[in-house]
Parts: sequence; C-alpha cells; structure tokens
Amino acid sequence: MRLRGKVALLTGAAAAIKGELMGFGGAAAHLFVREGAKVVLTDIRDELGARAAAALRADGHDARYLHLDVTSEQNWVQVADAVMAAHGRLDILFNNAGVSFPGKVEDITVDIWERELGVHAKGVFLGTRTAITAMRKGGGGSIINTSSVMGIVGSPTSPAYSAAKGAITLFTKSAALQYAKENIRINSVHPGYADTPLTLKRFSDPAVRKELLDRTPMGRLGTAEDIANGVLFLASDDSSWVTGSELVIDGGMTAQ
Repeated sequence: MRLRGKVALLTGAAAAIKGELMGFGGAAAHLFVREGAKVVLTDIRDELGARAAAALRADGHDARYLHLDVTSEQNWVQVADAVMAAHGRLDILFNNAGVSFPGKVEDITVDIWERELGVHAKGVFLGTRTAITAMRKGGGGSIINTSSVMGIVGSPTSPAYSAAKGAITLFTKSAALQYAKENIRINSVHPGYADTPLTLKRFSDPAVRKELLDRTPMGRLGTAEDIANGVLFLASDDSSWVTGSELVIDGGMTAQ
C-alpha cells in the first residue's frame, strides 16, 4: 500500500478497462488504486473514461472521471477545484496525455506542430503549474511527466513529437529545481516503443513492428504496465530523494 491515503490525478487515462488495451495512464491508475490511492481519471474521451472509472469503483476503489482538455487553462482550474472540493488534497499528478502525428518536416503543417506542442509541452506546463498550488497546501507531492525516448534522441519519423517531448524533458528539470525545497518532486518518464491504443494502428504493421523490434535490444516491445511500474515508483515515497530525473524504460534502445 505504497500510496495509502494519497490522491492522484492522471491525464490521458480513459483507456483503463481490464481486458482491453490500456494506455500508460490507465495502467498506472490500476497500480495506484492497488497501492491505496484515490484516483481521478481525466481525458477528452468521456464515454470511455466514465466506463473506466465505473469499473474501478465496481472493484471497490475510489475513482472518478472528469473531462480535461490539457491545453485549456480554464479546464485545468475547473478540474483542480473539483479534486480539492472532493478530496481536499492532491498528492500525485501524472501528466500523460499525448498525441502523435508522424511525418516529414516539409509535410508538417502549422496546425500539426501546434497540436503536438500544445498537448505535450503546454499541457505539461499547465498541469504542473496548477498542481503546485494544490500540492503546496498538502506539504508536497510528486509530478510525473510522460516524455519519451524521443525526448532524448531524435525521432526518424516524428520530428514534431520529438520536439514536444524534448520540451517536456527540460521543463521537468527546471521545474524540479524551483520546487525541490517545497517537497514537490517533478520527474519525467521516457517510454520506448510500447503497445498502447495510441500506437496500435502503426505498430500493427508487420514491417514497422519488425523495425522497432530490431531497434530494441531486449527483443520485445513494451507494455503499458512496464511503464506504469516506473510511474508508480516515482509517485511513491520510495523515490523520495528523486527529482529532476529521467526514468528511461525502453528495453535498452537508447543504450546503443
């Protein structure tokens, strides 16, 4: 029960139904409740998110779903107010919402560029800024931002995605330095190639899958649970002396 009594807000967490392919947010939600946390799932896929929260409650967990467009400052304030009204505290924020629009630089539109930077970089900024006020009232907390291995090395297929994830990487470090003395820890997690609802269509292509497997020394793609286990560590007090760090979970890809 490493998260007993803690309240966790997760973005991009609608895909959290047992028996269906989960995203990182959904898999983390299941680990969080198993370890005693109360969870607030957020997403823009309202029907799926509501079903996921209902399923968690049916299993005896404290879970609710709220609509959240992570690019909306007003929506962030609304969600934070709802969490504080319901629970009186916020201990964990998992900034996980994401999108992906592969393409060559010359084919990337301004709309695509702004969408990638908006959901990833702006979303993480707004979430972090909003959470800090709530966490300060409770004496601290843990913020985990989903970057990517492509926030460390370049992506051969998705330059806008890589730019956005790189922004998350360094924003995380800067924010961690500013709030370390307030016991607000801020870290980033860097998944390698993993099977999630976001990657399902592209990674199901046999040629693409072979290429990704060839790049991964451990010889398999990751699962949402592989990443969620790392997120749980960063969310818990087991990582109480960890801030501004990059937790890479990639089967050895970036070691090459």
